Amino acid sequence: MSSPAPTGNPRRLASYAAVLCLLTAVAAVVSFTQGHWLGIVWVLMAGLSSNMAWYYGRKARAA
Repeated sequence: MSSPAPTGNPRRLASYAAVLCLLTAVAAVVSFTQGHWLGIVWVLMAGLSSNMAWYYGRKARAA
C-alpha cells in the first residue's frame, strides 16, 4: 500500500521543509541553553524536516 503523495509544488514543499528545519534547530538550541531536555524532540523534528527538504528538493530537480 502506497502512501498518498501531498499535492503541491515539490520546490515549494522543499523550501517549507527547509524553513521548518531551521526553526526546529533554533528551538533545540534555545531549549538546550535553558537546560530543558525537551530539546531532544526538537533535534528529532529537525532531522525529519531535513530529510523532507532533501527528498522534495531532489524530486523538484528531477521534474
